Amino acid sequence: MHDTPPSVPDFTQWPSFPFEGDLRVKQLDDPVPVEPPRKGEGLRECTACNAPDDAYIWVGERWRVRAMDRPTGLPMVLILESRTHLDLGDLPNLLAAELGVMTVRLERAIRSLDGVARVHVNRWGDGSAHLHMWFLARPYGRLQLRGTFLSLWDSILPPISEAQWRENLALVAAWLAEFGGRPLAEPPRIQWQAPSSLLAQSAAADAAAAAAEAVSVIEAAEEIPEPAPDADDAAGTDDGTDRSDPVDTTDGTPTDDSGTDDSGTDAGDKDDSGTDAGDKDDRTVSDTGTVRSATETDPAGTTADPATEPAGASAPVPADTPGPGSRTAAAGAPPTSTLSTSGDASTAR
Repeated sequence: MHDTPPSVPDFTQWPSFPFEGDLRVKQLDDPVPVEPPRKGEGLRECTACNAPDDAYIWVGERWRVRAMDRPTGLPMVLILESRTHLDLGDLPNLLAAELGVMTVRLERAIRSLDGVARVHVNRWGDGSAHLHMWFLARPYGRLQLRGTFLSLWDSILPPISEAQWRENLALVAAWLAEFGGRPLAEPPRIQWQAPSSLLAQSAAADAAAAAAEAVSVIEAAEEIPEPAPDADDAAGTDDGTDRSDPVDTTDGTPTDDSGTDDSGTDAGDKDDSGTDAGDKDDRTVSDTGTVRSATETDPAGTTADPATEPAGASAPVPADTPGPGSRTAAAGAPPTSTLSTSGDASTAR
């Protein structure tokens, strides 16, 4: 006689249930006599204990807060961990009392973010023996995400932007630092780039987001234990994942500004790339007879004083002219400093 499969429960009809269509209940496996060890139990190493402080967004004397390794569908997903290798039921009275304070404090910090309506606090503990509490932010107005399926929606919704995610991390870290500890999350850096490069960067970011594999909250921390201990090295990331800041493409890296110099070039300054004979077509002659370059104007449109520029000084400047971050003026013309508005010319020339 065949077993009659159980009927689909009523919660599959709830508006918050993320799936629809024909569903059937998976066959339940037989119970095992001995459960496999979690991370931090037996011979398995504890990822949280081995993680350095810079893998977290905020660290204190007895508690640390970390985030996922990349943005997910929810505005914020954070994990509160104790520094000491203890599980929830093993906490002494001091840490147990502090856990309540830290839970309320972190919930308030996440709820203060724009677009957050509620913060779900969860503890599973099936993947690691090191205490870790989950904090999941529900977006404001998304009533379909209310309830117990919020962690599933996190891997279904499209990820939020990298900039918004890093800004949220920095705000939460700063909030916690008001009560002590050290914030480690930094807001996103401003990418000073030419408009022509923004389109290429946006396309590359979209391609990277599309290539990223969706991982649910539970899968990200391996809350479901592995069947074999030797599969631990091949499993997904759990704790202490390095969250490096996006590369700032303008930190001290010179860019070619020939033909697009808007930084207010001095009257005696010349193009570092060398002026050839063809550049003379762009020059005009002033009413005093002094040869002037069409690009020798400051951002306000004011031309340089002809008295400070030697007539006929069109010789190119050698590329190996010494002096970091500066340009050599033509002989006989002392350079005058101007305030640059270019992102890659931060020093006075």
